[in-house]
Amino acid sequence: MNLLFLNSLEKRVSEDRSVSAQVSIGESQGSWYVGWQETKPDGRQVQESWFEGHSWEDMLAAFRHNIFTKQCDGFQPLLEVAMLPEITALDRKTARIQLLAYYSEIHANEELYEKLRQWRLKQASRESKAPFLVATNRLLRMVSVYLPRTMEELKQLPGMGVNKSNAYGTELLSIIQDQERSTPFPLDWVEEQVNPAEFNSWLEQEKGRKRKLQENKQEIRSKLLEAITRGDGLDALREQTQLERRDLLLWIEELDKEGYDMEPYIEAILHDVPAEEQSLAWTAFEQKGDRYLKPILQAVYVPEALQGKELDRMYEWLRVLRMKFRRVHAEQAIEAG
Repeated sequence: MNLLFLNSLEKRVSEDRSVSAQVSIGESQGSWYVGWQETKPDGRQVQESWFEGHSWEDMLAAFRHNIFTKQCDGFQPLLEVAMLPEITALDRKTARIQLLAYYSEIHANEELYEKLRQWRLKQASRESKAPFLVATNRLLRMVSVYLPRTMEELKQLPGMGVNKSNAYGTELLSIIQDQERSTPFPLDWVEEQVNPAEFNSWLEQEKGRKRKLQENKQEIRSKLLEAITRGDGLDALREQTQLERRDLLLWIEELDKEGYDMEPYIEAILHDVPAEEQSLAWTAFEQKGDRYLKPILQAVYVPEALQGKELDRMYEWLRVLRMKFRRVHAEQAIEAG
């Protein structure tokens, strides 16, 4: 085995006595090993195997979690190297945000959280936004656990800035006002209630989760680009990516912004929309701008015509027409410039 890392640590057990330990990382034929050897107060040598496998990232996660646990137990390295886990690299603001998020997850109020999620879905539909633009899952969890009573308390939650609190604060506070609260604001007490080793393990899991999400996103992107190159239709795109219709539309919009030719899919989605409605919407975009879709919807349909119609589908084709509108105007600006 090739020894790649070795460090010694000590833990003081009395005023004039300490015990020692060593942590090591080795590699043999592509397999990683992390080990711990500790001398107990009675002189016994105890060995622990923290990891054995082929994944470099899993090996580092095991090393960071276990070494942090040992340091919380009192062991300190004799040689100061970059041994500590991610928490040591966090600035105070980021560390506080992560602490608040972690506490809200392990003390979840699922019933209230689901109620807030339903509010978010309705609000996002009214504004024709992706739900996460109204409020992230993390923010809703914190609202459901910390239960702010005033606008000032609400603003203390990470992610709830002045704009969001002005737009949604009153509604959020009204939804949670009847909930009994057992913890105060400000939230300085949270850090004392968190187990450092468990928090560090959660940080590592979060890193893995984000990495997995990024990998999934890259996989979907690759499938979409391959399908677009082949000229596959919308139904084929949905089948290959297993995306919901709304999510697929968001991807089409993103790829269109990046300069890929999405015109066949734009036209396919607009195919069943009456030409008169498209014309009214196009005129509304020219007159009212293309930032918000609600004024465009109101310009196309009188209130009575909206009764019983699927607003999500109406906003869907308006989003697609807006993509076409923006592209046409960008091309005209280039020609004119």
